[in-house]
Amino acid sequence: MGVRAFGGPEALEMLDWPLPEPGPGEARVKLAAAGVNFMDVYMRSGQYARSHTYTTPLPLLLGMEGAGVVDKLGPGAEGVRVGDRVAYCISRGAYAEYAVVPAWKLVPIPEGIGFDLAAALQLQGSTAHYLSHSLFPLQPGHTCLVHAGAGGVGQLLVQLAKARGARVLATVGSAEKAAIAKSLGADEAILYRDVDFREAVRGLTGGAGVDVVYDSVGRDTIHQSIRSLKRRGTCVMFGASSGQVEGIAPLELAEAGSVFFTRPHLADYMQADEVRSRARDLFSLVQAGKLRVTIDRVFPLAELADAHRTLEARGTRGKLLMSIS
Repeated sequence: MGVRAFGGPEALEMLDWPLPEPGPGEARVKLAAAGVNFMDVYMRSGQYARSHTYTTPLPLLLGMEGAGVVDKLGPGAEGVRVGDRVAYCISRGAYAEYAVVPAWKLVPIPEGIGFDLAAALQLQGSTAHYLSHSLFPLQPGHTCLVHAGAGGVGQLLVQLAKARGARVLATVGSAEKAAIAKSLGADEAILYRDVDFREAVRGLTGGAGVDVVYDSVGRDTIHQSIRSLKRRGTCVMFGASSGQVEGIAPLELAEAGSVFFTRPHLADYMQADEVRSRARDLFSLVQAGKLRVTIDRVFPLAELADAHRTLEARGTRGKLLMSIS
């Protein structure tokens, strides 16, 4: 499933794609499940058309995360064998029956974890992990603001932040989503439709602001996110569900308290020595009952456009997956 031209969900169509053959260092995976992510939306709509990190040549086979069984190895592929149950992310082409993936990006799926759960943990789990462990390593005494705290990444990030000892404030869009965020450990859930979240953050921190904001919303929130930071705090914009941000004036960062702003790519935090270590951490937390993964809905391949519409309408309460039969 992919697109011949950039556009809305209606641009998605079934593409007649040849069976891929693994090249040097690659493995072919017969997929059982694939994740549906905002990254796919950015690619489908053309927002990444100028990205050198995530290239989008047309026609474009979508899907950046999957799980299945290795069915063929290319020359020199190491670390996996035919028949292994594996999962991966940051390799395009998961909206299909088969995908060719660099072998170093494949992680083994532990016993007792199914393909759906393994796929659900890859892109969003790795994102939540690098945000809380690497980009801004949270520690006891830190306070963070997590936007979309009941969404796919948000739910995982709330839990990982709490596991690292941080105080967690989460923004949500409804009382139902507030209950979800609180059940996962959020200390406070701010209904952004009812209150000014910046003022709420200032009130909850005694006027100081938070150490770090994790902002996946983008255009609608970014300026208030910057103003929600304490002096020399860090604003991390890792998504743009409300639209891309056209620019941040340098002086705005100074006036907010000499704060830092970054817009990272997950790919830069998923180098060869990090891929399996992040997956091991995430799988171990799940097996220990310390990390809850909520799979909201599973769509068949033919209904992928509806999955994209649901995601863009911010109608999710967890992870969206695609089942591949």
